[in-house]
Amino acid sequence: MLPDTSFSLNRGRLLAIECATEACSVALFQDGALIAGEFRQLGRGHAEALVPMIAALPDRGQADAIVTGLGPGSFTGVRIALAAARALALAWGVKAFGYPTLALIAAMARDGEACEVLAATTGGHGEWFVQGFGPHGVALAPLASLTPQAATEQVIARVAGSQAQALVDRRGSGEAHAIWPDARALMKLDDTAITTDLSPLYGRAPDARLPGGRLPDAA
Repeated sequence: MLPDTSFSLNRGRLLAIECATEACSVALFQDGALIAGEFRQLGRGHAEALVPMIAALPDRGQADAIVTGLGPGSFTGVRIALAAARALALAWGVKAFGYPTLALIAAMARDGEACEVLAATTGGHGEWFVQGFGPHGVALAPLASLTPQAATEQVIARVAGSQAQALVDRRGSGEAHAIWPDARALMKLDDTAITTDLSPLYGRAPDARLPGGRLPDAA
């Protein structure tokens, strides 16, 4: 997934959408400054909540570009966010961009510090989505879906995400930051995390299969 080198988070009006986890959030920025935003811990119901949350923003959220989390996380949540981003981009005649949700979690945990962060969030079938990030937000390894036991083999001390405390407790060492991705924190990301590729980052194969055993399309 290559970054979009022509894009800048600090230029123009941006609408940010994040629905990949139990949380749902939206934010509106102008030249890097937060104008308004909302964060809700929903668990379920992202489809019903997202559009009204966007509509409640100033100017009904209309922006020069849209940036959305690509996952991993809930298959449904990721696809809801992508559908909304694509539909609004078409309606407004603007571009839609994406970013890895775990990269945002890691950036929130760094909060300006130059340190490594291991993002660990709830996956499927009892597994966790895990990925390490360097001091400047560069991924240190590919995204993985691991059993909790396998996840404890990761050695990065600072752990962030919905399973951070569970991982640190299992491992017996480290620093846990219980963080859910928040669109209002978008500006903590580096521009290099932004991509024009809106393919979902599922982290593992979808559970659902079409007739004949074929997997659903990724996009």
